[in-house]
Amino acid sequence: MAAQTRAVVSGQWLAEAVRCNLVGPKLRILDTSWYMARLKRDAKAEFAQRHIPGSLFFDIEECCSRGTAFEHMLPTSSHFSQYVGDLGIGNDTHVVVYDCSDVGSYVAPRVWWMFRMFGHSRVSVLDGGWKNWLLDGHPVTAESCVPERTEFRAAANLSWVKSYEDVLENVGTRRVQVVDSRPVGRFRGTEPETRDDTLPGHFPGTINLPFTSFMDANGKELETEGLSKVFREAGVDLEQPLWVTCSRGVTACQVVLAAHLLGHPGACVYDGSWTEWFKRASPEMIISEGEGKKV
Repeated sequence: MAAQTRAVVSGQWLAEAVRCNLVGPKLRILDTSWYMARLKRDAKAEFAQRHIPGSLFFDIEECCSRGTAFEHMLPTSSHFSQYVGDLGIGNDTHVVVYDCSDVGSYVAPRVWWMFRMFGHSRVSVLDGGWKNWLLDGHPVTAESCVPERTEFRAAANLSWVKSYEDVLENVGTRRVQVVDSRPVGRFRGTEPETRDDTLPGHFPGTINLPFTSFMDANGKELETEGLSKVFREAGVDLEQPLWVTCSRGVTACQVVLAAHLLGHPGACVYDGSWTEWFKRASPEMIISEGEGKKV
């Protein structure tokens, strides 16, 4: 790898690294899969059955905040340091993340962003994820490995994380453009949210850019020209500050990754996203073509 770590690496590159036995203290591969309950998939059980050789399981439900009512919010720096150190990851380790989503990448960009937010830039997303790893005929295994614990020191860049209060203020000022990466039906309020206690819709001033817009039909990241077109046609100016939101702060990171690939390194994530907004915002702050929030 060059000194500047690529944000996205190909399956061919990673397969070559596996073949050459490079996986270890200097290169760690993480399966970051997580599924909503309605999909009835057990990410850990699937990992135990087969995974990329040498990979370890990263659980966003374990590496998260303990003191919030919302799912997998960011952990503290000390918690993150302990968790990834237990995975044999140090500050000089190149980390490659993937997940087993049917769309190609779902959770992996979130974990990519988490590493970067905690000061670790040597992290890459596997282009096309597990889906394309299998399609391309690369090796899989059920063999598990136990890494030697390594010290990791996090240095959080909390300016990349936005709160409910930040977003509420911005709804009034419209100082920063905000992109919502949820599917269009949930954004508009015409299709149900993934949680029974949350109705769909969006907050004022947001631009809808479904996270799948940044991938091709096979689940691989679009080339630079394609990514630029997605932002341009949605009216997003990458020369200006950008905040992103979704349901739980996961697919928002697809937007961060796409912007990063186009030279915009500092897109910020509203970590609580729609799940928090719907619970806390007043009814007039929720725009929906369906049923609105009751007073």
